[in-house]
Formats: sequence, structure tokens, C-alpha cells
Amino acid sequence: MQQNLQQKKGLVENVFNKVFDKYDLMNDLMSLGIHRVWKKELIYMMNPSIGQNLVDVACGTGDIAKLFNEATNNKSDIVCVDPNNKMLSEGRKKLKRLKNIKFIKGNAEKLFFPNNTFDFYTIVFGLRNTKNISKSISEAHRVLKKGGRFLCLEFSKVENSNLNFFYKNYSKLIPIFGQMIVGDKKPYEYLVNSIDKFINQKQLIEIMKKNNFTNCVYKNLNGGVVAIHSGWKI
Repeated sequence: MQQNLQQKKGLVENVFNKVFDKYDLMNDLMSLGIHRVWKKELIYMMNPSIGQNLVDVACGTGDIAKLFNEATNNKSDIVCVDPNNKMLSEGRKKLKRLKNIKFIKGNAEKLFFPNNTFDFYTIVFGLRNTKNISKSISEAHRVLKKGGRFLCLEFSKVENSNLNFFYKNYSKLIPIFGQMIVGDKKPYEYLVNSIDKFINQKQLIEIMKKNNFTNCVYKNLNGGVVAIHSGWKI
């Protein structure tokens, strides 16, 4: 399933080239700090054990890697993948003390790992930035071990009409924040548009099933502002 907004050459890369050094700050502003709670909920759902390994795709500055590392008591191998060199550089600087975390440039649609490599695959606020959702999920299935688990945390569709009204109006302020903090509102206009055009919870479940994931479920957080999708490779 192609995403039309992301097909324009260089668009997503240019967005993150402009925001990489203010990425964490803008995440706090865009979510009112709640993104930290959402990410911790993802790790809680994973419940990883010491020795299990993780690939975190569209890793940003490494928030999920840091939380996974803490949950496994610094005794797991973690690979962070992102297509943007500047984002990877920020992640390496932030987590430079943690030698069990590697940062590698790559795209969700084509991962340079062997089949059946990882216990967990995560993609957090990154699936909507891919050019092809189905290819990305197919690659997730390929690189997971049998018994491995796919988890996606992504902005989704709000199911409460009153909350949705507030959310839509708050979203209009995000490009203004971007202009104030980054000096450019265009990257945040893209981010708001990408959220608005992204598929809903049930559509993502169907794509997961078509790509051979089983026991596929989702959990809405904050009324569906975001959702965590989970599926297993058997």
C-alpha cells in the first residue's frame, strides 16, 4: 500500500534534516509530553526478557532503544535503523555510553538483515513516513524470528467526537510551534498532513494479517490519538 504524500522525492528526508536537532523538544510540544508515557506503555506491552534482541526502525534519536535497554538491564542487543543521517547522529550522541546499541542507516521497506534475526521489531511514529506500508510490514515479518513480535506505535484515528474536535484544532497550532522553535513551519505542516492521511486502526490490522502476522490486535491510547498495534510471527 503506497502512501502518496511520501512519494515526492526527498520530501521526508528534507523534513527531518530541518528538525533533527529540535526533534525531542518538538515531540514534547506536539504531544504535551505524553509521547514519553506512550513509549513506556509500548515497552510494558512488550515485556522483554534479558537476552532478547530488538530492531527499532525509524528510530529517531533512540528513545525506544533506551527504554528497551533499561527493561532488559543492559543485557540485550539493540539495532536502531533510520534513513536520516542527522537523526542517527543525534541518537549516537544521546546514547554513546551504551555499547550494546548500534545505529545503522536504512529504510523500513528494505532492511539489510538476514531472515529470522530479531525477537522484537518496533516502529514508533515512523510507519506513516514510509513510502509503502505493506512492504515495510512484510520486511518486519521477514527479519523477525519465529515467535517474534511486531509492535507499532503511531498516530491514529480519534474515536470520540469531542476529543477529535479538540485534537484537530490543537493540530493546527503545531506548524506555529514549528515556526517558533525550528524557524520553519513547513516540516510540521507535513507531519500534521501525514497524520491526517494515515490509515485507521482496523485497516492497519488487515495489512498486518495480509503480511502473515497472527494474533493481531491494537490498543488505543488517549482515545485513539495514538494506537499500539501488535502481531506475532509463527
